[in-house]
Amino acid sequence: MSARTAQDAKTLARRYYTGQDVYDAETRNVFFDRWIYAGRASTISGPGSYFLCEIESESVIVLKDSDGEVRAHHNVCRHRGTRLLTEPEGQLPKSIQCPYHAWTYALDGTLIGAPFMDEVESFCADDYPLKSVSVAVWEGCVFISLAEEPEPFEQAFAPLMDKFGSWTMDELEIAHSISYDVPANWKLIFQNYSECYHCPSLHPALNKLTPFRNASNDLEEGPFLGGPMRMSIDGGSMTMSGQTCAPSLGDLSGEALNCVHYYTVYPNMLLSLLPDYVLIHRIERLAPDASRVICDWLFHPEAMAAPGFDPSGAIEFWSMTNEQDWGVSGLAQKGISSQAYTPGPYSELESMIAAWDREYLRSIGEG
Repeated sequence: MSARTAQDAKTLARRYYTGQDVYDAETRNVFFDRWIYAGRASTISGPGSYFLCEIESESVIVLKDSDGEVRAHHNVCRHRGTRLLTEPEGQLPKSIQCPYHAWTYALDGTLIGAPFMDEVESFCADDYPLKSVSVAVWEGCVFISLAEEPEPFEQAFAPLMDKFGSWTMDELEIAHSISYDVPANWKLIFQNYSECYHCPSLHPALNKLTPFRNASNDLEEGPFLGGPMRMSIDGGSMTMSGQTCAPSLGDLSGEALNCVHYYTVYPNMLLSLLPDYVLIHRIERLAPDASRVICDWLFHPEAMAAPGFDPSGAIEFWSMTNEQDWGVSGLAQKGISSQAYTPGPYSELESMIAAWDREYLRSIGEG
């Protein structure tokens, strides 16, 4: 690991947090082009089970087809463009039917019913399947890309592909989920997560369990950033008591049982891996000054089924920490929106933000 340095970088200019033109450039160049974390595969348990992923103007149906394969389709009827599904999640029968003129599609997207279209001599149902969206499943996480020809997922995620096997993330299920509306630009949420310079003052409980200078990084440039942070209690975890609330995951052993691993997965995922559970924050943009964060606590189903399973210590700990972070992110948004704001210098403890900013600027074509 190289020496930590912010390379004399400064914070981003105001327009990156307030400008609608910047927001629109992000939509085009990042959220309509990159692989986006959509949700956990475990939430679509069987054929016909689905959830919707909304990205600006686009709505995507993520589902399990009749063969149990994860698929993604644009939520747009091929007849006159009507939205097919409106509920954010649910269970479909063996097909998807448009509420307008009853065009009906198989779960794989094939058009299987189009009333009275047999009267149109030139009509061929094979020409009008649902428009598919590229989808990939990694460690139980579903990613989609709206790009016509996205970078192959295995290539884009090469630094992470086999990195977290010891946690058996693909086997984990959601024990608890909380959605937060945050009055701040999505980048401020990433930047807040990427440093612990603020931990002694803002997070005294967290700083006690993971002293702020215990952080190190094994991914220091590019779309994936972060590394391990040693906990002050050997064999502990990030809970209200500092003790674990479930057996250790997978085949974790040695020093991994004494660390929490924090990674930013550009552009909308925060990944926190602990010895006994995994925490995932999924970030949605709502406006230049508003975001939504969905926080999922993942445990092994065997731990969840065990008598006396109680994740409340982990849930309460991160609920408290999240609220602290969202509050100060809102204050940052307000301050940056002022004409008095000018970019300030990063400390060396904020080297990961400087690296994140570089990737961000590259991604919107300004790096």
